[in-house]
Amino acid sequence: MKKTLPFIISIPVVLLILLLRMQSFGQRELSPPECQVKKWDLPVSLKSKNQASTVLVERSSVACCEGDTSCLDQVLFTGENTQLPDKKILIQAIDRSLGYLQTSNADAAYKNYQVPGITRDRVSKSLQRFKKLLLLSKSATELHAAIEREFVLYQSIGKDNKGSVLFTAYYEPLYAASRIPTGEYRYPIYKLPADIESWSKPHPTRAELEGIDGLQASNGKLRGLELFWFRDRLEPYMIQIQGSAKLQLTDGEQTTVGYAGNTAYNYKSIGRELANDGILPLEGMTMPIILNYFHKHPQALNVYIPRDPSFVFFKENYGAAAQGSIQVALSPERSIATDKSIMPPGALALIRAPFPFVKGSGEIEHRVVSRYVLDQDTGGAIKGAGRVDYFLGTGKVAGDRAGVTVSNGQLYYLLLKSNK
Repeated sequence: MKKTLPFIISIPVVLLILLLRMQSFGQRELSPPECQVKKWDLPVSLKSKNQASTVLVERSSVACCEGDTSCLDQVLFTGENTQLPDKKILIQAIDRSLGYLQTSNADAAYKNYQVPGITRDRVSKSLQRFKKLLLLSKSATELHAAIEREFVLYQSIGKDNKGSVLFTAYYEPLYAASRIPTGEYRYPIYKLPADIESWSKPHPTRAELEGIDGLQASNGKLRGLELFWFRDRLEPYMIQIQGSAKLQLTDGEQTTVGYAGNTAYNYKSIGRELANDGILPLEGMTMPIILNYFHKHPQALNVYIPRDPSFVFFKENYGAAAQGSIQVALSPERSIATDKSIMPPGALALIRAPFPFVKGSGEIEHRVVSRYVLDQDTGGAIKGAGRVDYFLGTGKVAGDRAGVTVSNGQLYYLLLKSNK
């Protein structure tokens, strides 16, 4: 899971969360004008109602316009970038949510859930029915038609009470690492201190725990808690942001690490700090731009990383997949992170927004797409009804895509009609 308080996951690229803007997609003709944003926004008739008590508003399903492929989750049946259809991945994600919904944690989470009409039983039945329709449908059009007949949507009011949601993305990095320190592998990640509950508050800051240069932790509270070592200081810091990682060890083995705990500080974006100092312009800032700057100026890491007081601890997961806040494995492009204080954990959702895709030439292009996803995670910077973090998978390509994912779209939860 990602970096968050109290849970902590990471956030895709929390470095750009809430501070980055991408170029407008408004000038790109993505579909017929009548099929663009307006019909996906919160209907005017519902905006006028009192929404003070809810973050999700019930509405009818969105009918697709003829020829509007962005309306359908086509990749379930046709694949993406020559890849096989990922229906199997979505079914696996559904099964994981169904498993979660049988737990005592789910029972507790839904016992006091405040959106009328959304219950654990209804969420579970909706997942079971959607899975059956997914297996029976032979095309994205057929699946969408079945959903129109049997489901209603609960749309997020977004950040503006009009349905606009800011999307970012996160991923699981893949880094080289060592179980022992060497002259090359010097920068560690750490296990959770056994006595952290007894630490006085305010907790020590990042600089106090590991020093300005990231090499002084053996002189303080983290002595003996080193878990793995890395060559580049930026790598363990990125793992703290993302909340998990896959590691290629020097002995040839592979393993994984996941979130174990954190200090009581909110994350402070070093991307924002670079902008505040006039080093990089805030407008158009993306993760690749931030990383490129630090690769060219590695000495600057000792200036900017210590400005983030938060600190994340890890545990070895021995190859297990990255987990979300509801303690199920995350599924690439089928899991999202939202604010779990207001959104229904484990529920089926539909997201629609511009996302980056890698073309055959290796270039990245943005396309508006609709995707069925499961709400299985949370994040420290994912707060309110207007934020979603989209899990893109493991490795460099996922990281490249996550680094340029900053766009506005819509979020809907799918529930069976009450008479079903």
